[in-house]
Amino acid sequence: MSRKAPVSEAPSEIDITEVMARIPHRYPFLLVDRCEEYVENQSIVGVKCVSVNEPFFQGHFPHYPVMPGVLIVEAMAQTSAVLMSKSLNVDVADKAIFFMSLDNCRFRAPVRPGAVMRLAVEVTRARGDIFKFKGRALVDDKVAAEAEWAAMVVDTK
Repeated sequence: MSRKAPVSEAPSEIDITEVMARIPHRYPFLLVDRCEEYVENQSIVGVKCVSVNEPFFQGHFPHYPVMPGVLIVEAMAQTSAVLMSKSLNVDVADKAIFFMSLDNCRFRAPVRPGAVMRLAVEVTRARGDIFKFKGRALVDDKVAAEAEWAAMVVDTK
């Protein structure tokens, strides 16, 4: 009997097992639960189910918990790292994907416990191991945050 999570039949779907194989983040800093609508070198949608049990809610406005904006941006960045890792077939044993820049970041609405955040990410430019992105974090089809950023593949050995 296998203990692996079932792999989706749809090539555009990426389950948590593959997300964890593609990026090094782990609890409490893994901020993507799954990805959908993957289009190689073009776009992806990450999904984060925001739980009241997240450790940051204990200290971030505990009487009116909201997800910290920097973690919303990090969730978008992790989603883009999954897109890069899969598109470039990055060997995560000796490479990592690092943030390079962040521009035009705007926070439009708070993200609260119980939200399902959809992280819509598009590639705006790709040149070798460097990608530029634009993305939006959406809750109930309303923009919670948006930004543009760049990332690159880095040798870690």
